[in-house]
Amino acid sequence: QVQLVESGGGSVQAGGTLSLSCTASGFYFDVYSMGWFRQAPGKEREKVSCIHWQGDTTYYIDPVKGRFTISRDNAKSTVYLKLNNLKPEDTAMYYCAAVAFCTQYGSGDNSLGEESWGQGTQVTVSS
Repeated sequence: QVQLVESGGGSVQAGGTLSLSCTASGFYFDVYSMGWFRQAPGKEREKVSCIHWQGDTTYYIDPVKGRFTISRDNAKSTVYLKLNNLKPEDTAMYYCAAVAFCTQYGSGDNSLGEESWGQGTQVTVSS
């Protein structure tokens, strides 16, 4: 079955850096665009970034542009998110998912169903 395992979260001070990883199994990773999402306490899950299955197109929400970098390694079925210059408002649980589409203008939603969400990885940024 579909499995997504996120890792790399932690607690850092504002301005710090974290590198998140998400390793996928149970589906043909190479032909899926992948996205990162986050959910802060009391808030809905929001899209953060995505990368096209070919790796040549990426998208970021405005609050993270210039600070976060998404990448993928199809040989390892892994998608990464590098978080630089972290801010307290980046504090959230971060999840990855296969998304329906990824363009320079936006990301699709989770395309493999609610059951495909992983356990997430917690990012906590203190001021």
